[in-house]
Amino acid sequence: MLNERKLAVLRAIVEDHVSTNEPVGSKGIADRHTLGVSPATIRNDMVALEEEGYIAQPHTSAGRVPTDKGYRLFVDRLSNVKPLSQAERRAIETFLTGAVDLDEIVARTVRLLAQLTRQVAIVQYPSLTRSSVQHIELVPLGGQRVMMVLILNTGRVEQRVIEGMGQVTEDAVENLRGRLNRALVGTWLTDVPTSVSDLPAQMPPEERPMAALVLSVLLESLVERHEEKIMLAGTANLAAVDFSASLREVLEALEENVVLIRLLGEVGDPSMLSVRIGAENSHEGLRSTSIVSAGYGIGDQSLAKLGVVGPTRMDYPGTMGAVRAVARYVGTILAGQ
Repeated sequence: MLNERKLAVLRAIVEDHVSTNEPVGSKGIADRHTLGVSPATIRNDMVALEEEGYIAQPHTSAGRVPTDKGYRLFVDRLSNVKPLSQAERRAIETFLTGAVDLDEIVARTVRLLAQLTRQVAIVQYPSLTRSSVQHIELVPLGGQRVMMVLILNTGRVEQRVIEGMGQVTEDAVENLRGRLNRALVGTWLTDVPTSVSDLPAQMPPEERPMAALVLSVLLESLVERHEEKIMLAGTANLAAVDFSASLREVLEALEENVVLIRLLGEVGDPSMLSVRIGAENSHEGLRSTSIVSAGYGIGDQSLAKLGVVGPTRMDYPGTMGAVRAVARYVGTILAGQ
């Protein structure tokens, strides 16, 4: 266990290296930080930190740089996450409240997060399995076709054109629309099959075939394996970063949706921040990066995750503050949809 002075030295090394991208020496720490000890004492502490694997010397006669282990201790011992300024908060609120649907919310969020952090931003669309029905619309299209529009509480919209409906009357469509909404509005998607199991039997005999076909398509759309959608922004920010792995490996990893979903991790408590540093990332091409992520959702229900990918040499307090703030604002916007 490191004492408070060694922790202060490690904190100074991390902050200076993040700021300058240069190895940090004991004299620089003594000049820039008020630690109340001599450069010689700082050198001794740096030797101890290096022996324990928290810092490393990139080459002879150089200062030290933090290792993944050092960054991890720094993050775990953060006394607070850097709050956003009032101007930044107003900018986030103004930018996100102008969105009119889920696609625009996600697009604006990912652009905003990339701008705030200067990293690659990732936003996961809300999962269908964590959504409830807000409204079902049935629209006759003519030619024995009906369009079914399923609107979820997250703002997500699924639509299908149903063929082979036979003779479709406005009254029959209106009757089925009303029954579906009375049975399903507010229902979790996982509970939809149970909630509509006896609905066809409640319909007039001549309308039951139409009801059965619509329900069949509705249930198919729920049980299909929807590929999780991910949106990225800010990949150009990687051009200014020196990675221990090649930039190509990082970019190739970021192109794979499955990798990104795993990077963000399981959806959990929306109030929790997750930080994975360097070798803590399972994908080989991303072991020179860090991922800061958080869940977003409605109230205490987490729907999906968002986060950023950047070098291990990142401004952790600022990045964590931005990710947390944006996640909270997205949840507020979704709750008001």
